[in-house]
Amino acid sequence: MRFHLPPASIVALLSLCWLTPAHAETFTFGVLSQRSAVLTAQYWNPILDYVKRKTGIDLQLKLARTAPESNDATERGEYDFVYSNTIFLPRMAGTNYQVILKPREDAISGQIVTLASAPVKQLKDLQGQAVGFPSQAAFLGYAVPMDALLRDGVHVAPFFGGNQEGIMAQLKAGRILAAGVNSQVMQAFAARENLQYRVIWESPPYHNLPIAAHPRVPKPVVEAVRSAIDGMEQDADGRTVLETTARVIGQQPPFGFNAASPSDYRNYTDFYRTTLVKDIK
Repeated sequence: MRFHLPPASIVALLSLCWLTPAHAETFTFGVLSQRSAVLTAQYWNPILDYVKRKTGIDLQLKLARTAPESNDATERGEYDFVYSNTIFLPRMAGTNYQVILKPREDAISGQIVTLASAPVKQLKDLQGQAVGFPSQAAFLGYAVPMDALLRDGVHVAPFFGGNQEGIMAQLKAGRILAAGVNSQVMQAFAARENLQYRVIWESPPYHNLPIAAHPRVPKPVVEAVRSAIDGMEQDADGRTVLETTARVIGQQPPFGFNAASPSDYRNYTDFYRTTLVKDIK
């Protein structure tokens, strides 16, 4: 006897096959370099392990040494999934990564900060001074604050620290007068390091780094990963993972991610279309 399944049922069965551990396949999960490799792994590996327990999909964390190296790998399409906001760079258009999740937290900003004890009060006080940035690949830590400096006619001597927390450590040590930073990473770093700082400039808000999928990843896999991460806050095990990993980096609630689409990040592409910064990497 033959059974004829409607097309929708066939799709559903194929989706289940992707989620069965016996048919599990490994997919790479790249993370933009912001923090140290140790902190990044401590934050992301428990989340990726949770996804595997829930779906059978094995996401392998991949880290580059610096943000520019991470961007190069992203541009080559080496990551199946990626946690990065540099996918909106014009040079990334060919890879066509598609946003699937955004952080639950409020939107964040690019900032230029200095130590609370420093004499700097406004951007013009930085004219000709050494100002630190994570790298030329950092959207909120370099592109956005450098654009503000250029629009104000303030020319500085850029100093690059490799990643967000690297330049924050340089600021703490007094090696630079001010730094361009991601507001959320700066807040968490200052809380962990007991660092007092002052914000002298802040950008309009942007959604924090999204999770995006490469077009080659099968749709059932993308949807399973999206659903698992989106549902972590409502699941007791998932909520515990999010709370535990948040403590590692000093993150404040709300934790986790919501389902999202490229339209949620339109202001990124608007920025790149009009920016005065010409050396973004």
